Amino acid sequence: MGIEFQPHDYQRYAINQILNNKKYALFLDMGLGKTISTLTAVEQLIYDYAEISKVLVIAPLRVARDTWSQEVKKWDHTKHLKISKVLGKEKDRRQALLTDADIYIINRDNVVWLINYYRERGRKPPFDMLVVDELSSFKDPSSKRFKHLKKISPLFDRFVGLTGTPAPNSLLDLWSQIYLVDRGERLGQTQQYYKMRYFYPIHTGAGFIEKYTLRPEAEKHIYEQIDDICVSMKSRDYIELPDRIDNTITVKMTKKERAFYEDLQKEKILEFEEGDIIADNAGALTQKLLQLSNGASYNEDRGVQLIHDKKLEALEEIVQEAQGQSILVFYSFQHDRDRIKKKFKEAMTLDEHEDVMKDWNAGEVPLLLAHPASAGHGLNLQQGGHIIVWFGLPWSLELYQQANARLHRQGQEEVVFIHHILSENTIDQKVLRVLQGKEKGQDALMDAVKAQIEEAGVAE
Repeated sequence: MGIEFQPHDYQRYAINQILNNKKYALFLDMGLGKTISTLTAVEQLIYDYAEISKVLVIAPLRVARDTWSQEVKKWDHTKHLKISKVLGKEKDRRQALLTDADIYIINRDNVVWLINYYRERGRKPPFDMLVVDELSSFKDPSSKRFKHLKKISPLFDRFVGLTGTPAPNSLLDLWSQIYLVDRGERLGQTQQYYKMRYFYPIHTGAGFIEKYTLRPEAEKHIYEQIDDICVSMKSRDYIELPDRIDNTITVKMTKKERAFYEDLQKEKILEFEEGDIIADNAGALTQKLLQLSNGASYNEDRGVQLIHDKKLEALEEIVQEAQGQSILVFYSFQHDRDRIKKKFKEAMTLDEHEDVMKDWNAGEVPLLLAHPASAGHGLNLQQGGHIIVWFGLPWSLELYQQANARLHRQGQEEVVFIHHILSENTIDQKVLRVLQGKEKGQDALMDAVKAQIEEAGVAE
């Protein structure tokens, strides 16, 4: 038996906006119920107003596989909705499309396959409404996923975009998402036009554009332009969450480990010419330096060079202090995961088996390992624990915020502890300052990497 849905005022408002606008975006913060608000509107549009009959949902794989079907079953007023998951092998996806259902859910990596499936048959996709969960994953207008979605979005009578972080890095990220809603009506037909209208280009000495900065009053004007097709709400304004305590645990390498680390750091930095450090390869260099901080690094043959085990030792202390309480550990690289699993035999990953999340929420998984990119969106893990450990940090603010919200969200009843294990005097500290908002701006990555180059003593 489902739970009776008693919507909060902000959820009622979101539902009405979807009902009253054929194209709309819900920029609702984590925990505000984007999924159930959308499902409620979908249920009414199908069964009360008879405006639509079939809905296509595009979502990240784990969200497509688990979150939507769980939400449907959870609530009394949506449990009658029929869901078909267009996932797995091609024959299974084909069968799912032939199944009679109200909502068809596909992961975003199979959107191209879906387009070709109907094109080969000379048919228009039989969906009246498109819902894109985690719209911000289409923020790059040069990406294939954006270009393909751009092609098919006009085929749907209704469109809803969902995300909690529409502009995780800067307002430059906003253009493509709004374009998918209104086809460029408000912010322009191209991102270049959007940049020219609302941003100043900042040039390097060689005349190349290094970055864009907002023009005076531009932020206000952008929000005014899009106000009628999206709603933005922050969870802190609408729900009372338990306290969150952030803790930093700094580990120190031995002299021998530090010398080895510094040699490898210089080696990685020298792969890049300092004058050529731009946003794209700055991100790649940052990833290399973060690997070193975590205690291991891939070599040219994809073998693993071990540097230190200090983070593993710190994690062991946290596990001991937890006294059997479940811990959610976020790792950055495969060698991090492998080393953790080798040391902690009880550790499980999200893909260990299909019931891992269920077991976690039942308190039966003492140590759950997850990569923030695979657990950052839509997973409800707050019932299973209240302790997070960051073994390695991501650069992405969006991934960091979304991952923390797996436990620090509505329904959590305990104080949430978020432990960050940092290696002393490494790029870890710079990344954490940016993620926690102590350093702001879209150029924080560049500044941190350049500072690291100078500290390593390899800058010209």
